[in-house]
Amino acid sequence: MLARAKRDATMLALKLQEDAGIDIVTEGEQSRQHFVHGFLENIEGIDFAHKVEMGIRKDRYKAMVPQVVAPLRLKGRVHADEARIARTHTARMLKFTLPGPMTIIDTIADQYYGDRVKMAFAFAELLNEEARALQADGVDVIQFDEPAFNVYMDEVNDWGIRALERAAEGLTCATAVHICYGYGIKANTDWKQTLGSEWRQYEEIFPAIAKSPIQQVAIECRNSHVPLELLGLLTGKVVQAGVIDVASDAVETAEDVAEVIDAVAKFVPKSNIVATTNCGMAPMHRYIAEAKLMALGAGARLARLKLG
Repeated sequence: MLARAKRDATMLALKLQEDAGIDIVTEGEQSRQHFVHGFLENIEGIDFAHKVEMGIRKDRYKAMVPQVVAPLRLKGRVHADEARIARTHTARMLKFTLPGPMTIIDTIADQYYGDRVKMAFAFAELLNEEARALQADGVDVIQFDEPAFNVYMDEVNDWGIRALERAAEGLTCATAVHICYGYGIKANTDWKQTLGSEWRQYEEIFPAIAKSPIQQVAIECRNSHVPLELLGLLTGKVVQAGVIDVASDAVETAEDVAEVIDAVAKFVPKSNIVATTNCGMAPMHRYIAEAKLMALGAGARLARLKLG
């Protein structure tokens, strides 16, 4: 029954996106309880039975997390069912998200490796195994979600991007990395209040990302304090511009969305802009998320008319 419910939810998520006019759809992560743990649940060497409390994102908030207790190995395919269901039920381009190596190790306790970098690369190898299989399933875009990239900037430059590249190694489909300031949960919104009027953290890592083979960068732009001029540092990249605020229940208008796209176009060639949401909408009421999807589709259409 649970497998059937997950299948039905995936199909509904696809239909809602198509009805909203979304060109690049996802399976909506309908089979996952959490964007990181959904991947970890199918890995040997992780103990979910004895979770421990750990600080996340440099102690921004506390969470009960599983522990790595032995060498990491995939038990088998992780996301085959939902990827194949999604591919079967849509003719549109299909994007699939996976947690990035740095974000994974910032969301799990280590009782085995004793080395953050070593553990990150162990996860990168497993991510690559699943990503290659997703590509074979017909996925068009594989995106690695790395919210930890705006917290550990020195480590991003030292090894984070290399771990990301290992996760994407050998892929011929489009590859993307998503960086953001987090879901619209209280711990994140409170933290954002401490960051001042301009959020320039990305200035430290965008040049290195620009040099990497990762082709696309998903970044929040709507109601963000990130100066849009920083997008100019992502030379040659497709920018998935977040034009929907996931930290507010206020539903954008098509004009709101088109306005953000127009602002981004001052720093990114319009042919390299893909409109998207700032982050996932999992914490939102469904009716609000659906209305925001409709605004995303309508706003993108309006922007095409305005920008040509």
